[in-house]
Amino acid sequence: MTVPALLTATAPSPLTAPYERLAEVFPGLRAEVLADDVAAPSGDGWVGAAALAAGGAELDDFLAWDEAQVLRDYGTRARPDVVASFGLHRYAWPACLLVTLPWFTHRRVPRIPVADVSFHRGLGHLTLRVGEFACLPDDPAAETPGARVVPDEAALRAEVLDAVAQHIGPVLDGFRPRMRRGKRALWGMATDEIVEGLWYVAHLLGEEGRAMRELELLLPGTTKPYVGTAGFRELTGPNGESLPTRDRASCCLFYTLRPEDTCVTCPRTCDADRVRKLTPAT
Repeated sequence: MTVPALLTATAPSPLTAPYERLAEVFPGLRAEVLADDVAAPSGDGWVGAAALAAGGAELDDFLAWDEAQVLRDYGTRARPDVVASFGLHRYAWPACLLVTLPWFTHRRVPRIPVADVSFHRGLGHLTLRVGEFACLPDDPAAETPGARVVPDEAALRAEVLDAVAQHIGPVLDGFRPRMRRGKRALWGMATDEIVEGLWYVAHLLGEEGRAMRELELLLPGTTKPYVGTAGFRELTGPNGESLPTRDRASCCLFYTLRPEDTCVTCPRTCDADRVRKLTPAT
């Protein structure tokens, strides 16, 4: 009698656990590591990061969503550079989490070139391939194929910044012709996406304080091409409570639509307004 061979189950990626944790605390965003034999999704709302970086017709289609959303929600047309700023934020915020969240939760830093990431903004779904990731010597995944061991936390932080730059740099180049911003201003936006994405998710994880400390170490303000520090500071609420805030390195340009309604971390928002917005209504 011939006994059929048992199929070998594909081992989960070392990045699966942090992305599953993301979906648990933030159901509106899902990141999925694709197996080598699974094709990246395309069509029907999907766009590849490489297509955004190319800056062609697929980027135009991507930004058409933002233009329509502004007209629908605010009854006015936004300037083309404002539309591009909104579109860049809506991609870069989740894309940076693909690197920063595994670093924060598991001390693993994936390399994700633009060719390896796809995004469906309507579903809040990212797919990626991970051929290589950095980790510390005591990581149980250090012997996993694709693991690259670095000596310490400082080296791992350098990997985070380099991995984000490898991915987001080409995307910034794709958006740049549509935006009234120079290279420094665009990297200021990238700095903000790194900080505010992880800060938000860490709050959902119940680890906001640790995230703030680690982001301050990650972005001391001296690491090129990034611009600015994590920018955290504390305000005092009406009852003496501590209200964490930060100063953005860039502006999202929302004020061009609603001048009276700036973001709470916007450089244009004074501290009195920040305290009012951060204090829960009685």
